[in-house]
Order: sequence, then structure tokens, then C-alpha cells
Amino acid sequence: MDYSALSHDAEHPGGTDPWASSPQHNRSSFAQPPTSDIPSSPLPPQASPYGQGSEQYGYMGDHDGHQRPGTASENGDHAQPQASTQDGQQTPHQQQQGPAQGHTGHQRHEQPQRYHGNRQQQHQRPQYKLQAKVTGLERTGRKDPILRFDVYTNLPKFRTTQFRDVRRLHSEFVKLGEHLISANPEAFVPAVPPAITSAGVGTDEDEGRVKNSIQRWLNVVCSNDVLIRDEEMVFFVESDFGYSPVVHRKQPATGVRRKVIKQFAPPPDDTPELAAARPIVKAFYLGTMDTGQKVEKVVKSRRSLGLAESDLGVKFAAMHVQENHPGLSLAYRKLGKVIQATGDYHAAQGTGEATTLGDPLTYHSSDAFIVKETLTNRHILLRELLQAQAATKSKLSAADRLKASSSVKRDKVDEAIAALDEARSHEEYLLKKSQRVTANLLQEQRKWFTRTSTDMRSAIREYVVRQIEAERRTLATLEQVRPDIRAIDGSGGLSRLGREAHPAQRRASLASSQGPKGDAWSGVPRRPGDGLNRSMSGSMATVPDVPEGEEEEAGVGRKRASSKAGSMQGVTEEDEDRIDAKNAASRLATTTF
Repeated sequence: MDYSALSHDAEHPGGTDPWASSPQHNRSSFAQPPTSDIPSSPLPPQASPYGQGSEQYGYMGDHDGHQRPGTASENGDHAQPQASTQDGQQTPHQQQQGPAQGHTGHQRHEQPQRYHGNRQQQHQRPQYKLQAKVTGLERTGRKDPILRFDVYTNLPKFRTTQFRDVRRLHSEFVKLGEHLISANPEAFVPAVPPAITSAGVGTDEDEGRVKNSIQRWLNVVCSNDVLIRDEEMVFFVESDFGYSPVVHRKQPATGVRRKVIKQFAPPPDDTPELAAARPIVKAFYLGTMDTGQKVEKVVKSRRSLGLAESDLGVKFAAMHVQENHPGLSLAYRKLGKVIQATGDYHAAQGTGEATTLGDPLTYHSSDAFIVKETLTNRHILLRELLQAQAATKSKLSAADRLKASSSVKRDKVDEAIAALDEARSHEEYLLKKSQRVTANLLQEQRKWFTRTSTDMRSAIREYVVRQIEAERRTLATLEQVRPDIRAIDGSGGLSRLGREAHPAQRRASLASSQGPKGDAWSGVPRRPGDGLNRSMSGSMATVPDVPEGEEEEAGVGRKRASSKAGSMQGVTEEDEDRIDAKNAASRLATTTF
């Protein structure tokens, strides 16, 4: 019904208001009906057929569910536009005003808007992810190995969600890493691990380490929201016949120009955390590179030591042929074999040092170099932004001079305006890019510090454990020849050290000091359940004269073995004459092989 025709109708003296004939037509609000606890329909409100005055009749929403701006009488003396937020929820100002407003239209509108907000929250954009799992490694000699992996993703750019048995060469991983570094200046792309390790090509340890390192690299890359959206990731996974980057990107500055730029002082930086990160990363890069080179020298020296010991063992074993004394001849032969085995252990120890410490140092050096160059690219971007701002300022001043000149040509005006617009657009592009790069690199830098410190701690721990195991193995091997050395003659061989009176009760045990129950020199049993099977003998110095039953409060959190004999009561001894820390010096003075 059209209420606009009622103003000239004699049967409706109420004028334009259709409710003027009501007995209480002057009231401004209506009481809540008894069924107010029943929510209104979750369907979107219908469009009002009453034009601009529809807010008087309870129609407060349009087709999109947005709230219409209220009038001055509804919002008070000053008009306050109430625009809904992007997800359909009310702003805090609206939520505060909502209970205070008594109009029926506002009360009827709040419930449908709440339903719209919940429905939009249910249809939020899914969280995209990309997962890759290395399943195998195929190696033919020293050629480029083939890595097999499975991929799962819900990114819309991919053809499907699962890819089984994707096969890529290690060189193709290197190509992908180089592209990601050049195409994504706002992310720290980790260095691709090498195809071989110091453990030796073809060994199980080498294969396991290569697979684990590639898996960690894929985990870091696939967990980065910026890198998984790169189109080259799609080509890398879906390519049927190998992979080569489709788009070749270069660094913002290369060659001599990059070296010249590095000589200048860094540009003004409003992010002190990133400004302080580059010197730290550079120091870490140089430190790991220098330490890795030192480890390589130690490995070479240890391998040379192993070869020399093997040669010495052969020469010792050859001396038993011309020796007439039976005990000394047997000692020569046994000692030669033991020294030869010790040389082999030292060569293996050098390989373990290169594998557990040398390789991680070399890898983290290359990884830190990439991070340092990425931060350098950000400095180059900031310099470009400063140059663009200076160019915009010069274009603007040129336009002002042209505007103030007496004779102005149309073509010069158009050229000045076009140059100014181009400079402003370029400056705006560089400003947004620098802000995006700075925000992302701030988070990437924290993740990189955490990831690198965790990896280095794990590498150092593994290196220490391998060194302890190697030294224990060497010591246990040397102790195997002790009975043969003492059996050279009836008086104990070399055990007397020229002393005529050698008390029997002070003779050292022939048992090995490196038993399954711990190190006899420390007196501390090995902890049960420790997969590393290492003692805590070197964790802290032994404090003498500690009363039995009293715990040390040295931050270790457990009772240390004291120097008294009573502290060894809980350890099951194979021999009553085992060495403890208190008597080590006196027994060393009276004991040898």
C-alpha cells in the first residue's frame, strides 16, 4: 500500500504517518513482546519498500546486511555513521551504543547481523599448507643423486592435492633454491644441503644424513607462507621431465656494483633489530667459515696420525721375529697390533669429526652468507627508496618552477606532469615493497636465529659424544695389551718402574677401566636410560671431603660422587681394587702397563 497518498485523504486525518490514528501515537518505542527470547530469522532482511524513511518502520538493513546510517534523533545531537566492519561484526562503538538505544529497528537488526557474522566466519579462507616428505635416495657412484619425495598441499594453484614419488636431482634443488633467493627478497631461503657428506659416499650414515638434511630444508621452505606461493614451487612439483626455472631472476645488484655499494655506510634504518642483525650474521658467517677450515686441518692431521700409528704398529709387530726372549717377543707382537688398531680408530675419529662438526660448520657458513646477502638486498632497496624520494622531490620542484614561469608551453606541462606521476608511483611502489620486506624479514630473522642456534647445539653435542666414544674405544684397546706387557717376566715386567719393594696390595687391577658400568677413573656410574652411554665425569670438578649423605647444591640437581670410599658403596665393583679419584695420583706413581 502506498502511504504517500494518505496526506490528501479525508478518511485518514493522521497525515503522512500511518500510525497517527493510534491512541498512543506519540510514543517513541514499543514494549518488548513476550516472545523476545525467540531469535529472529537468520535470513537476510528484506529491502524496504518505503524509500528513505524506512528506518521509521523497522527496516534497518539493505541487501548486503550493512547497517544504514542513523538520523540525528537516533544517535543524539551529533550524527555518528555506523558502518559495519569487513566481517559483518559491529564496531566497539556500535556495541556500546546498541544496548542504550531503545528503537525497535535497532533491536530487530542486531540478531540478523549476528547471524551474518557467524556465517561469514564459518566461510573463512582456509589455511594453505604444503608438505613434502623424503622417501628415498638413489645414488650411482659420485654422480648427482636422485631424491624421491611425496607432496601434499591444498594450494589452489596445484592440479591436485597429492603427488606421489616425485623424483628430482640434487642439482634441481639447487636451481630452485637460487630462484627462491632471487625472487623473494622478503624471506630467508635456507642453503641447499650438499649432496655428499664426510661420512663417505655409499655408506648408510651418508645416505641418512643427506636425506635428513634435505627433509629439514623442505620443512623450512614449505612452512614459509611466502615461498609456497611462488609459482616455481608448482613447476618444481608438477614437472614430469626434470625441472628448470621458468622465470630467471637476478639479484638487485651484482658484480662490481654490488661490491661498491657494500663499501658505503648502510642507509638510515628505522628497524634497529634488523640493523643490528647484519653485523651479527656477518660475524657468524666469518666465524663458522674460519672454524670449519680449522676443523679440516685437525681432520687431516688426525688422519695422518692414524696412518703413522698404523705404520708404527706394523714395525713393532715385525720386531718380534728376531727377539729371543719369549715374553718380550709376545709383547712386541701384541703391542704392534694394538697400535695398528689405535691408528685405525684415530682415522675413524677424524672422519667422525668432519661429519659431526666440519659439515655443519660449512653448511651454516653458506646459510649465513645467504642471510647476509638478503639483508644487503634490503639495504639496496632502502637506498633505491631514498633515491626515488629525491627524484620525486626534484620533479615536484621542476613542476613548481614551470608553474611559476611566465611563458608555459603545453607539451612541457604534460611532460612535467607525466614525469611527476611516474616518480610518485615508483616511490609508492618502493615504499610498499620496503615495508613488506621489513615486516617479513623481522619475523624471518627471529626464526633463523632460533633454528641456527638449535642446529649448532645439536651438532656440538653430537661431536662431543662421538669424541668421548672414540677416546673410550681407544683407551679400552690400549688396555688390552696390559697383561702381555706385565707377563714379560716373572716379576711383573714393567710394572715396578725400577722399584725393588712393590707391595702386593697396591697392585693395580687388570680389569678394563672402560666397562659397561662407567668410567673407573671418575667413580660415577652411568645414568640408566641414557642412550648416549656416557658418564658425567667431566661435567664438574670433584669436591673433596664432602660428608656422606649431603647433596651438592651446584646447580646439577643430583648427588655427585665424593672422594671418600663410602661414596662408592652403591656401585657394583668387578674388582675390589678399582681406581677412584682420591687415589688416582698415588696409583699412577706406582703403576704402568
